[in-house]
Amino acid sequence: MAINVEVEKNNNESSANVIRRFTKRVQGAGIIPKVRAGRYYTRIKSDNVNRMAKLKKLAKKVTYEKLLKLGKIAEQKSYRR
Repeated sequence: MAINVEVEKNNNESSANVIRRFTKRVQGAGIIPKVRAGRYYTRIKSDNVNRMAKLKKLAKKVTYEKLLKLGKIAEQKSYRR
């Protein structure tokens, strides 16, 4: 899917202003994040690998909650806003 961004120079407009308008249009179209994302090849994980990772994460969560309930570990405070 190609996205074309076109900017034409007006009569009383400087070339710096045309470049500024062009960069704003490119940013608005979202071309730069797409190009940066496609810069490197990322391998797609198989469904089985994703499933096993989710199961492992759920098991860790269950054991954490169990230890928390027994008072073996202290609850971690979240410092995120």
